[in-house]
Amino acid sequence: MWVLLALAGIIAVVEVVFHASIPSSVSSVEASQPVTQAAEFVAFAPTIPNSAAVPAPSPEGMVWISGGEFSMGAMDPPATDQAAMHGADDARPIHRVFVDGFWMDKTDVTNEDFARFVKATGYVTIAERKPAAEDFPGAPTENLVAGSVVFTPPDHPVPLNNHFQWWSYIAGANWRHPEGPESNLKGRAKHPVVQVAYPDALAYAKWAGKRLPTEAEWEFAARGGLAGKLFPWGNQFRPRGKWMANTFQGEFPTKNTADDGHRGVAAVAQYPPNGYGLYDMAGNVWQWTSDWYRPDYYARLTLAAAVARNPQGPDTPYDPAEPTEKKKVHRGGSFLCTDQYCSRYVVGTRGKGEISTGTNHLGFRCVKPATVANLSANR
Repeated sequence: MWVLLALAGIIAVVEVVFHASIPSSVSSVEASQPVTQAAEFVAFAPTIPNSAAVPAPSPEGMVWISGGEFSMGAMDPPATDQAAMHGADDARPIHRVFVDGFWMDKTDVTNEDFARFVKATGYVTIAERKPAAEDFPGAPTENLVAGSVVFTPPDHPVPLNNHFQWWSYIAGANWRHPEGPESNLKGRAKHPVVQVAYPDALAYAKWAGKRLPTEAEWEFAARGGLAGKLFPWGNQFRPRGKWMANTFQGEFPTKNTADDGHRGVAAVAQYPPNGYGLYDMAGNVWQWTSDWYRPDYYARLTLAAAVARNPQGPDTPYDPAEPTEKKKVHRGGSFLCTDQYCSRYVVGTRGKGEISTGTNHLGFRCVKPATVANLSANR
């Protein structure tokens, strides 16, 4: 099993330390050198939305995000344990960004959405494909089986310094069987599709005439017009005692008490939308973005320009913890987020994942520009 975990790139997918990327204006030589000194700190400033009229017609299931200029990034929230935040170093410095307006899916892509795509195209996800022996030289043949990564909580308390204790590679796990071959999609039509690798999400977006959001677009949309708040709805995690997102309660990782009503992935739109009408921009499942991941991207952006315009992420990925892995940025946190270990439901914080690996807490949503002419390809 542990060989399979390594084959699946689990470390690249489920770790909760978050990093960044490098602008295309920085040369490849410069990009290979980490920024060792953070750029000057810049506090959150008001969001300045674009004033252009909402384009018509409105695509079904999408809302218009005006775009504009905003402060991007994160600070450690005062009520959050430093260990849970891991310092949020790759989400700093806070910097000014401008994005054009775009349409965004109100919710994550659901199982019923993805099923329509598969029926129309015959697409087979990466988790459903048998790993090729040439991609894993030396691996025993019996270990080369289709499957994916699943949260498998231990039955006893464990130290939180080894995530292998609660993640397993399960043969037969895929989008149709999120927790393994004994699970299915009965009653889950409105749940976010999970166990999708980056190419799977990209294929769906292309079929739907959309694309995946850039990290900057995602954060602008998640903030819902609020500047510098901890969550898409404000600074209180539970305003007036109300649950606002599907996260982890209890003792991580052994016991989720489900005080919020959900022990695992919930159906979409179970909690109030943010100010732009978007659901589940914190918790439930992580969401792929189109940006490559680098931990020093924000520092380089800040050095390159006072206001970054429509940043697309770096030209190449780099994670010092795993330099050979190709990772994209995740956003939004999941049902496993908790201030005991990973409080990445805080807006502005960042996740990362190896592009060929999915998990049962990772999905996606799509965006669409105002005109096809402005559609920029995912990189």
